[in-house]
Amino acid sequence: MKSIDLFVKNWGSKQAMLPLEKQDIEALETELTAVLPDSYKYLISTYGLVHTPNVMTKTVDLNVEVSDVRDFLSLDDVLSLSKLYEMSGMPKGHILFASDCDGNMFCFKLAECQHKQTNVPVWFYNHALCTIEKVSNSFSDWLAQFNPLEEG
Repeated sequence: MKSIDLFVKNWGSKQAMLPLEKQDIEALETELTAVLPDSYKYLISTYGLVHTPNVMTKTVDLNVEVSDVRDFLSLDDVLSLSKLYEMSGMPKGHILFASDCDGNMFCFKLAECQHKQTNVPVWFYNHALCTIEKVSNSFSDWLAQFNPLEEG
């Protein structure tokens, strides 16, 4: 999980983050009838809800085509916003877990979270266009793409 550790070191805000409890994560999985990827659970159970306000600034400064992540959602928001976004036009069957600065969301497909696995693809929901596109083949790879930006 080295890419996740490096992501938090490079991009996590300096405000204190509290790791989420394993039983709270398991309760969310029960509510979702899904198994969240181990890599995502590692992030939130080790570091908590990461806030990354500098990703957007850096992507703009470097003029790179990467959808910036800003906030990882609380467990309550994962559940409630996933339902709310579906009601407002997002295709069904997605689990939101993070947002950008414009209200767009990063998500997992529910169908890809039916069995225990380390990683699943990350999808990007553009709320203005009501479209979903795959942005990475795995959660770890998705976070790893931000790490070289810090060196730029």
